[in-house]
Amino acid sequence: MKSVKIIGAGGYGGVGITELLLRHPEFELGCLVDVADTGKKMSDLYPHLTGFCDEVIVAPDDPKAQANYDAVFLATPDGVGMKVAAAELEKGAHVVDYSGDFRFATPEKYSTYASFIGLDPNHAAPELLLQTVYGLSELHPFGKKQKLAGNPGCFAVSCILGLAPATAKKLIHPKSVICDSKTGVSGAGKKPAPGFHYPARYEQVNAYKLSGHQHRVEIEQELSELADEAVQITLTTQVVPICRGILSCLYADLNNTMSAAQLLEVYKAFYADKPFVQIFDSSVAIGTMQVAGTNFCNLMVDVDERNNRLRVISHIDNLMKGQAGNALQNMNLMFGLDPTLGLNFPGRCP
Repeated sequence: MKSVKIIGAGGYGGVGITELLLRHPEFELGCLVDVADTGKKMSDLYPHLTGFCDEVIVAPDDPKAQANYDAVFLATPDGVGMKVAAAELEKGAHVVDYSGDFRFATPEKYSTYASFIGLDPNHAAPELLLQTVYGLSELHPFGKKQKLAGNPGCFAVSCILGLAPATAKKLIHPKSVICDSKTGVSGAGKKPAPGFHYPARYEQVNAYKLSGHQHRVEIEQELSELADEAVQITLTTQVVPICRGILSCLYADLNNTMSAAQLLEVYKAFYADKPFVQIFDSSVAIGTMQVAGTNFCNLMVDVDERNNRLRVISHIDNLMKGQAGNALQNMNLMFGLDPTLGLNFPGRCP
């Protein structure tokens, strides 16, 4: 069994990976670390884990936190991973970071991302950017030699997977892409805020960050690499009054006349060996509930034939394929395991 440390264990990302590791056949929880709630059991914070994870959360300077572990998940905000990853790598750990710290291969690309969220544009460990991989393995397959991965942003996962086949096959105009994305409230994290107080959130739908969302940077990075030319998107992010899930409606002008059936075949072929991407036509009744609690991305593929425009509806659970599930998929690959290990289960119905 491989031992695992979770840094930032008390947040939604931390409890998400904890839940998954409890049923994983090759990984076992070794240490839960956080700067808050130290001395409390994980089950004190999340009573549904009583009897399953009663591990006590320790501070970062606790001797237990300083010990060596095989795998480390950094379920931490931007700016934390770049300060602690080097020490974990030196101890021999494989590291998956949830934040944007290691999603970019150059300091310049990181700087662009950081400017969107008001962070210091200077990366604290630029030498590690040469070692990282963008942790969307459907596009960037890797194996046991990889020690560091930057988990993608949740909106980015939904948009990139929805647009990758059409972009790679050069089926769409690179400056016509529109991503209209809606997320559940859990995407804002565990920390309370006035805008997410129940009376402010109930029956409320609103767009935000219209001046520029940070996930746009990684979406354009990945799509441009696939297209071998610059892809520019219009990304509109919105919050809807559900707990978890992202639905992204993706549009782009097709370069040539194409039917929905033809596009569907392109998508099925592209993702034929990608177990967590499922392709549907527009006749299937799917939504965010069908991916809730799972690591799947369900894509409804269609063509607006009257306007010769691609239309793909992408569904993910923002806390799973958009966070903890994808992180575990990455860690599986780092240890040469089947990427579906501990993740291959369906959603719930109803």
